[in-house]
Amino acid sequence: ASAYHDYKKVAFSAVMASWQRLKNQYDCIVVEGAGSPAEINLREGDIANMGFAEAADCPVILIADIDRGGVFAHIVGTLALLSESECKRIVGFVINRFRGDIALLQSGLDWLEAKTGKPVLGVLPYLHGLHIEAEDAVPLSTAHNNVPNKLRIIAPILPHISNHTDFDALRLHPNVDFQFVKISDPIPSADLMILPGSKNVRGDLAYLIDYGWDKAIAKHLRYGGKVLGICGGFQMLGEAIHDPYALEGVAGSSKGLGFLAMQTTLEQNKQLKLVQGTLAFADASVTGYEIHMGVSTGNALNRSALYLDGKAEGAMSADNQIAGSYVHGLFDHVESMAAWLKWVGFDAEIADFNYAAVREANLNRLADCLEQHLDWDKLSQFI
Repeated sequence: ASAYHDYKKVAFSAVMASWQRLKNQYDCIVVEGAGSPAEINLREGDIANMGFAEAADCPVILIADIDRGGVFAHIVGTLALLSESECKRIVGFVINRFRGDIALLQSGLDWLEAKTGKPVLGVLPYLHGLHIEAEDAVPLSTAHNNVPNKLRIIAPILPHISNHTDFDALRLHPNVDFQFVKISDPIPSADLMILPGSKNVRGDLAYLIDYGWDKAIAKHLRYGGKVLGICGGFQMLGEAIHDPYALEGVAGSSKGLGFLAMQTTLEQNKQLKLVQGTLAFADASVTGYEIHMGVSTGNALNRSALYLDGKAEGAMSADNQIAGSYVHGLFDHVESMAAWLKWVGFDAEIADFNYAAVREANLNRLADCLEQHLDWDKLSQFI
C-alpha cells in the first residue's frame, strides 16, 4: 500500500492525460468515484474522488444509500469533512435504494435542502431482483440455491478472487444451483467444481491447500465429478507455478494441485485481448477475453478445451473430467453455456437461457428508473 501511495503522483498524471483525451472526443463525461469522498486518511494525493474533481473542475453529485440507514447523517457528515472548495463543488444529492412511501421521506428532504442549501436531485427506489454485475464484492445469494433437480456447481471465494462475474450467468440460469463457497466453510457436494481467477495465484493456491480443497477436489474426481479451472484457477490445476520476477510477492515457485500435466510461469507482460472461437469438445462458438500474466506449457495442452482463431487453447484431461482455460466469459453466451452444462452431465433439456439478453434487460430497467425518478431539469444545468 505504501508503494502505491508513492506512485500516486505518476498515476494522477496519467489519469489527467486520459481525461483530457476523452474530453477532446466526447460532449459529456460521467466520472464515477470510488468509496467515500471524505476518507480523510486518504485525502492526500486522492485520485478517485474529490482530488480528481478539483483538478478537472467538474461538478459533483453525492449519492447516498438509504437502505444502509443513516442517510442524512452520511450526507451532512460528508460535507462537514470536505474542504470549502470541495463543498462548493457538490451540486446536489441523489438518495439511492429507497423503500416505501416517498411522502414519509419528504420532510427529511426539505430539511436536507434547507440545512445544506443544495437540492435533492432524485430519490431512486429499491429495485427488487435487479441484476447488475458487481465490481468488487462477491454476490453470495442466488435464486436457485438448494433447489432440487438442478445442476449443482460450486466455486471457492478465493482471498484474491478476480473476474467473479464469470459466474453471473450460472447464478441466474434456471437449471443451475450455483453457490460461492467461503474457503473456510464445509465444502458441499456438487456436479462441477470451478476454480476461479485470482489476483495472487500462488497465495490463493496455498489457501486452498490449507483448507483442504486439494483433497476435496481429488475426492470429487474419484466420484466422477467434473472440475473446471479459469485463468488463475487453470494455472492452479497444473504441476507448478513459477514467479521468477516477484510479480505477486516473493519470487519463487509453488507446487500446483497436479491434476494437469503442465507448468505456468508468470511473465512481466500481461496478456489482454478479446477472443473468439469454438469449443473443442462441442459444436459451439465462444467469445470472451483474456487478462493474465501466466504462460503455461506441458503435455496437458496437447488436448485443448477451445480453439481460438484456429489455435488450440486450454486443456481437457483424457478422461474428460478436468478442463481449464484462460478465457473469461465462457458461460455468457447461449451456445457455450449449453455445451459446458452438457459436458458436466446435464442430460435433461437445457433451457434456452440468454444471459446477454437478461443483462441488457436489467440495464434498461435501471435506465428507465433513472429517467423517471431523477430531476432532469435540475441536472441539465450541470451536464
